[in-house]
Amino acid sequence: MTGARCPECAVVTYPAAAHCPRCGTTTEPSVLSSHGTVWSWTVQRHPPKSPPYVLPENGFRPFGVVYVELPEGIRVEAVVPPLDGVDPGTLRIGDPVQLSGRGGVPVAELLR
Repeated sequence: MTGARCPECAVVTYPAAAHCPRCGTTTEPSVLSSHGTVWSWTVQRHPPKSPPYVLPENGFRPFGVVYVELPEGIRVEAVVPPLDGVDPGTLRIGDPVQLSGRGGVPVAELLR
């Protein structure tokens, strides 16, 4: 995943911002860590409204929504897709995760 970093004050943003929210300097692209820890979470137990959500062919299944704290000091919102036999309600603060940016929405994979 790529965010942005301010060359003046080192603020990191995701999604990438053209200008630093702290000092207004033009930012530079910055590759973010793909590993972090769950900072907060919830479970989406009802289908989101459509559009833009499109119900999967196999029907809706609850999924996790997490904020992942990265080593860069920022938090990124991501989804934990439904997995067979895994209850998204078992997410815990501090769980290690790996992030990927499939489809523009960050996806978190639990590493426990």
